[in-house]
Amino acid sequence: MKNNFKLLFSIVFLFCSTPLLLAQNFLYGDPLPDAPELAARGDYPVGVRTLSLVNKDQIDILNSKAGKDPLYDRPLTIEIWYPAVLPSNTNASVIYNEFMGTAGDTLRPIIPFTFEGRALRDAVPIASEGSFPLVVVSHGYVGSRYLMTYLTENLASKGYVVVAIDHTDSTFKDANAFYSTLLNRSKDIRFIINAMAAFGKQGSNGFLSGLVDVDNTAIVGYSMGGYGVLNVAGAGYSDGLTQFFGGMTGGSTAIAALAASNPEFKELSDSRIKAVVAFAPWGMERGVWDAEGLKGLKIPTFFVAGSQDDISGYEKGIKAIYSAAVNADRYLLTYKVARHNIAPNPPPAEALAPGLNINEYYRYADATWDQRRINNINQHFVTAFLGIYLKQKDFAKYLDIQEDSNEKDWTGFKPRSSTGMELLHAVAE
Repeated sequence: MKNNFKLLFSIVFLFCSTPLLLAQNFLYGDPLPDAPELAARGDYPVGVRTLSLVNKDQIDILNSKAGKDPLYDRPLTIEIWYPAVLPSNTNASVIYNEFMGTAGDTLRPIIPFTFEGRALRDAVPIASEGSFPLVVVSHGYVGSRYLMTYLTENLASKGYVVVAIDHTDSTFKDANAFYSTLLNRSKDIRFIINAMAAFGKQGSNGFLSGLVDVDNTAIVGYSMGGYGVLNVAGAGYSDGLTQFFGGMTGGSTAIAALAASNPEFKELSDSRIKAVVAFAPWGMERGVWDAEGLKGLKIPTFFVAGSQDDISGYEKGIKAIYSAAVNADRYLLTYKVARHNIAPNPPPAEALAPGLNINEYYRYADATWDQRRINNINQHFVTAFLGIYLKQKDFAKYLDIQEDSNEKDWTGFKPRSSTGMELLHAVAE
């Protein structure tokens, strides 16, 4: 009888603990059982490296006085994921050092934490398959280069060189006045594209030599990153933003160089950029964008939004940007009843600590959707979109689907799993 009781106890314990064990083994970006088809990682092992760069002679807007803009050398840290060669009997595993909180906010102090990824630090790049398309990723305000590792690792495993930027004055640990982000976001992205072109040039002597096809580049941004990538892709800021910026900075006109009304702005057009992904791009409800400026967006763009976004707005925010970008072939994926957080990794375990400001949890989580589920769907659609425009893959069937996901199972989704979403498509006029 005693032995039978022990056996029963062991079975019950194993049954009850299995979900916990599975959760402990789940890393950001891993596919859930109902993950859509293209969410799965690709065939390439992934390497990862950190580089510290300096963008010389930039406007030091934080020290601007009476309209006079001094210059400084702007530091930028980037993380690079790339197809790699793994030594035999080696697992692709890395520990990322991340932070929660916001610099200077006494209610949300900086809290360091770590999480695991499926990449190998400083691995040797694959040298036998030529170059790979470039993807540059820009985080929100505040955020970091590690905010979307579920996507950066995934894309690298599919044959992309992926670079995520720590935008100075805009990360968890160095957040500063917002007008620095307004000015520098798109400038940082342009600088990194050019830096990667130099690093990836054949014979450059760096680890990226011959590895990067910058002529096939995609730019991906979330929130303020979305604000930045749209500008880099040709959407000029409004004169309203120029005036607002001047009021914030004591008269600086530095951002006017990025406005649609500036004749020289069109000269910043970059033919190397072939695709744009904008998660919850910020600014429409604040007068950052207008119809004339958004006409400058001519690169194919995939927008992603939550229908209840209370940061960037939806009907008068992200959807209005999508509607006004009439010169771009564009898509809008909407997570119904989701809010703003439709791009980050899931909340780390540290964000669940009792007594911690709930906004640390809601930096990552959505009130309705499972963040892991959102991550898988993002992986699927971004893979399809970039595959079409950067790799010329036959992925059109994953995008040519009915608008309402509740009407019929979307192509690539498991039966009964494609609910609660909408995908709009508009061609360039």
